[in-house]
Amino acid sequence: MAKADIDFEKELWDAANELRGAVSENNYKNYILPLVFLKHLSERYDIIHDELEDLIKDPKSDYYTTDDEEIKYVLEDKDEYRSRNTFVIPEKASWKYFKDNAEQNDIKVIIDDAFDVIQDLLTDYNSQLNNLLPRIFVRSELSAKQTGGIINLLSHPKFSEKENPESDILGRIYEYYIGRFAMAEGSGAGQFFTPGSIVRLLVELLEPYKGRIFDPACGSGGMFVQSLKFINEHGGNKSDISIYGQEMTAQTLRLCLMNLLLRDLSFDIKLGNSLLDDKFPKLKADYIIANPPFNVSNWHPEDLPDGDPRLFGPKEEFTTDGSANYMWMQTFWSHLSDTGTAGIVMANGAMTSNTKGEKNVRQHMVDNSMIDAIVRLPDKLFLTTGIPACLFILSKNRDGKDGTHRERNNEILFLDASKMGTMASRKLRVFADDDVRKIATTYHNWRVIGDIYEDIDGFCKAATIEDVQKQDYKLTPGIYVGTEAEEDDGIPFEEKMETLKAQLHTQFIKGNELQEQILRNFNKF
Repeated sequence: MAKADIDFEKELWDAANELRGAVSENNYKNYILPLVFLKHLSERYDIIHDELEDLIKDPKSDYYTTDDEEIKYVLEDKDEYRSRNTFVIPEKASWKYFKDNAEQNDIKVIIDDAFDVIQDLLTDYNSQLNNLLPRIFVRSELSAKQTGGIINLLSHPKFSEKENPESDILGRIYEYYIGRFAMAEGSGAGQFFTPGSIVRLLVELLEPYKGRIFDPACGSGGMFVQSLKFINEHGGNKSDISIYGQEMTAQTLRLCLMNLLLRDLSFDIKLGNSLLDDKFPKLKADYIIANPPFNVSNWHPEDLPDGDPRLFGPKEEFTTDGSANYMWMQTFWSHLSDTGTAGIVMANGAMTSNTKGEKNVRQHMVDNSMIDAIVRLPDKLFLTTGIPACLFILSKNRDGKDGTHRERNNEILFLDASKMGTMASRKLRVFADDDVRKIATTYHNWRVIGDIYEDIDGFCKAATIEDVQKQDYKLTPGIYVGTEAEEDDGIPFEEKMETLKAQLHTQFIKGNELQEQILRNFNKF
């Protein structure tokens, strides 16, 4: 975590805590994040307005003029702002207007009215952005003082994009809040928050430089944002990627759309349940990066049409109402381009499940050389669930014909990262940069032409398809890399220790009682 991130944590959480008492913690994001988003649009407008003013005054510029009418026209030309990825923000919807009126009794009305104005701009620009900023402040239990307090806290110069150019400051604030709100919400937040460690690892494994990126369970858009960071860090161009996503919760979809607009990314994000209502039936993506909800039961596979093109076989044999995990797998595979690769976060149970509707799919995937790699993750990477997780890497470029990757149709790479990572707090483990680099480099060394790969006992093993078939199609890395004589029970060490301490305490009490009984018996003689 960069120093700058740590510097503003306290102030940001103070801003959220202005809501305490009037708003439940799991609703904080619905008030804070739209304000962060509006602040971004307002500051972007100010920055572009200042740039245009400088161009108008510069005799070397094509914009140079001293004519007042022309100056006014340029500074108010909507197309000039749209070509620079922003909008003309009217004064009464500007952050400066919010700040100047933060102490007014009608500040909640001022915010909701500004939301209406900005919403009209967004809807005109892209109909997908409809209902992004609903009127929520007037009808809330927040007082005018609390509302003004949030505005004043978010007005701190260190939160300003103008004061901190090129820092993605508002994007980072947005990410920080999504993470903190996930902590506050507990398990309910799992539907829209994937820990940064896992997202970063997936992106480093897939290396999405250019092409179509798809996430059918996109939540708040973290996979897309990390893909953009990867491109920026490696000298790529964000115009080389196109983003597609589907999200089933309207509220979370709003977070995603704002998150992407903060980064000036072009996108096509649709609302709907990807399993039963695939909004992109013809899309073939070069990269799929996803963290679908784990182990969803009662998802109604009976509602799938007979002969659904995503299915590997008959619906009755290749789905189960007990878990949607392998319907997700079939969905991902169906959306890959001829050379596409998918990185998916899955519950550990998916590696060994023997339910007919799941094992049939896993067996089909192994037999037909769809699985490129499996990564077992350590515990406590998720704030919002204790379910142990792993990564499935599926690929259609295993034939060695793309000129970059070697032929590996008869292999699956198994990586056991279950002992990696560092505890950032008592409840949360994170991957350091070196951890991410080690896992990703091992994968690339294994699949890239000319790179040198070696099996490492206890960490990585390139197993053959036949090896996996002999193990009854179990995909637990420990079976192949040599760390597990028997399957881990999945109980974290700290929990085992607490249990042992409790057992020992009970035994001590019994021991003391027994000792007293023996002494009493002696005293009878």
